[in-house]
Amino acid sequence: MLKVDLEMPMVFKGKYRVECFAMRGKSLISKRQISIRLRKMIKCICSREQLSVEELNYSSESLATRDYSASGYSSRPGEIDTKLDNSNIEEAESSLRESGYLNYEEARALLGRLEYQKGNVEAALHVFEGIDIAAVIPKIKVSISRRCEPNSRRSQSDSMPPMSMHAVSLLLEAVFLKSKSLQALGRFQDAAQSCKTILDTVESALPEGWPENFVSDCKLQETVANAVELLPELWKLAGSPQDVISSFRRGLLYHWNLNTEATVRIQKEFALFLLYSGCEASPPSLRSQLDGSFVPRNNLEEAVLLLLILLRKSVLGSIVWDPSLIDHLSFALSVSGEFMTLAQQIEELLPENMERKERHYTLALCYCGEGEHITALDLLRNSLNHRENSDCTRELLLASKICADNKVCIEDGIKYSCKAISQLYGKCMQMVAIANCLFGVLLSSKSRSAASESDKVLMQSEALSALKAAERMRESDPYIVLHLCLEYAEQRKLSIAFDHAKKLIKLEGGSNVGGYILLARILSAQKKFVDAELVIDAALDQSGKWDQGELLRTKAKLRIAQGKLKNAVETYTFLLAVLQVQNKSLGMTSKVVKSKGNRDRRLEMEIWHDLANVYTALSQWQDAEVCLAKSEAINPYSASRWHSTGLLFEARGLHQEAMKSFRKALDIEPNHVPSLISTACVLRQLGGQSSSIVRSLLTDALRLDRTNPSAWYNLGLLYKADLGTSTMEAVECFEAAAFLEESSPIEPFR
Repeated sequence: MLKVDLEMPMVFKGKYRVECFAMRGKSLISKRQISIRLRKMIKCICSREQLSVEELNYSSESLATRDYSASGYSSRPGEIDTKLDNSNIEEAESSLRESGYLNYEEARALLGRLEYQKGNVEAALHVFEGIDIAAVIPKIKVSISRRCEPNSRRSQSDSMPPMSMHAVSLLLEAVFLKSKSLQALGRFQDAAQSCKTILDTVESALPEGWPENFVSDCKLQETVANAVELLPELWKLAGSPQDVISSFRRGLLYHWNLNTEATVRIQKEFALFLLYSGCEASPPSLRSQLDGSFVPRNNLEEAVLLLLILLRKSVLGSIVWDPSLIDHLSFALSVSGEFMTLAQQIEELLPENMERKERHYTLALCYCGEGEHITALDLLRNSLNHRENSDCTRELLLASKICADNKVCIEDGIKYSCKAISQLYGKCMQMVAIANCLFGVLLSSKSRSAASESDKVLMQSEALSALKAAERMRESDPYIVLHLCLEYAEQRKLSIAFDHAKKLIKLEGGSNVGGYILLARILSAQKKFVDAELVIDAALDQSGKWDQGELLRTKAKLRIAQGKLKNAVETYTFLLAVLQVQNKSLGMTSKVVKSKGNRDRRLEMEIWHDLANVYTALSQWQDAEVCLAKSEAINPYSASRWHSTGLLFEARGLHQEAMKSFRKALDIEPNHVPSLISTACVLRQLGGQSSSIVRSLLTDALRLDRTNPSAWYNLGLLYKADLGTSTMEAVECFEAAAFLEESSPIEPFR
């Protein structure tokens, strides 16, 4: 026989208790008897109806009626679906069988769960807030700790856990559902704190982690796992990024005995947060680091580490393949400059994970980023030559761009761009514009090596037409505007080039110093040196200190063009000081920084050459030699350095030494135009050499750079001195030199 004693005065103060005891000895009560009475009890709580005294010794004021009537949550009979959740019945039955009673907190946990399941979030929260969590947490900790003790230690303990594991599970689930209720009501900070209570409790009870063989209550394990995943989301909603990072790390570093799917979700979400949140994460704490383990120093490194772990699991078949992993990893490694690492990961993917065409295209992008353009072009050729690849627009455009930007395989690049234009006919006009632009750039490159002047003019005209067509289709593309501006400038249509340079700066919002430098060069070609210097000063005011190298060098060259050699030396000296400080500040922490460091070293070397030439013009031979020695320490195999050394010897009247220096420059770089011209000049001054050799050197220089006024001028001098040539040939050369000198920039436009 079951005696139900609910100690409930008019105001329900004490425990909501169902005491079970046998009439005789230790006879057991059947599960069916418990279930019948328990269903009646919970039905009363849910429906606010009273059971007769004969059925249950129950007060006329139930817990639910008292709490909700006072708070405005009461409802009329029949408004709420009274269908009971069998899981609630089984949960209560388990607690009754283990402890013999259902206490006040457990009753509230059950009732709150019912309200939450029915969608009454506010009512559920009201019930959950009535549970004194602070009072039961110590009991929960002790119960979990004792339950997870080894059998040998547990047998030595005389005292029983203060709570059953079913009760622990019920109460922690109540805390979790309270967090969900607070989240639904927009109280994200409170929700996060409530959810954190679950993890703090378990972590305090089990400092060494959750036992893998702990199977006493699957519901408890599920609740804890859900809390581990929910906490970072709540901190995100609460706007606390550092807490988000801490909770993600906590979920991954502590042994929560999570299943593989949950761990993968946490790792991926954490990686995405590190990549795209815009919050800088501090390194993990030292207590969570193992000896000799890799410790991420910033967001990128930690995100890459997580994504590589996930990718490795996917390749090994431990988890389901997720294509987005490659997308996120591509972004992370590209930003950090680790293109070859990305290429290695792509090469290790299984064939079914990435199509051959997509694999080759992505690998080509990686090799382009690493600067191995020929390798990238070979990969694209393999893909383009494959019969199954009918639509290869992306591959054609990338191959064309590689040829155009690096001036390699120009003929192949022209074929690729023409094929891309034909494939895109009647399709995306934006892509057609890019294809036309690349076609124009390639034709312009080809025109510089044209065999005759008529071929050169024809190809330049076609290139300009293609670039104009691209601009009409895509007016606001900086890449198209830049190359159209360069083409106008090289054809000495300086007024139109000036307008396009201003348009380029406007499109880029002044974010790229290259636009300002191009505008300054166009103004210098118009002999407006003061205006050009004003443009550079404006760019210096708007740019960061570490981006001012090329700007300051351009300013120094403008001062040299105006005859202000002393001022130019001051500018160069200041620039060298900036580069020295920059190299010490940046260090070599990543490939991106290393790449910038290499560019800065090349810039420093060119500055020493410029300074040497200025000191040579000022007849300060010793200072010029010091500058050349500094350049040699950076790169002993520089054609430009040997050319500057030859100019120094030539200025000092040491023509034979100058010849040796110019020849060494040509040995290093056979197409070095300044050395070709200087060698021809020295040979002409020394005499005793066939004029055909001098003519060959100058014509080679003009083949490489037809806009070089010095080459035309020296060729004119040669024709003038050669009795076997007509005077008209010399006149034409002088006219070309005069025209080009009047419109010559301080530096080449490209």
